[in-house]
Amino acid sequence: MSMESHIAELQRRHAALDREIVDASAHPSVDEIRVTELKRKKLALKEQIERLKAPMSVH
Repeated sequence: MSMESHIAELQRRHAALDREIVDASAHPSVDEIRVTELKRKKLALKEQIERLKAPMSVH
């Protein structure tokens, strides 16, 4: 898998988690623990995407 396709897949998963968070939050009996876990996963994906997009630094 190329780097670009890997990043695109991570972005799709990030967007899917965003939709899932919105859906879970809109439910009458909101499960805050579930929403928090989804947000944690979404943040982890965002950080991974940013690391992969960052230019490689030379030391």
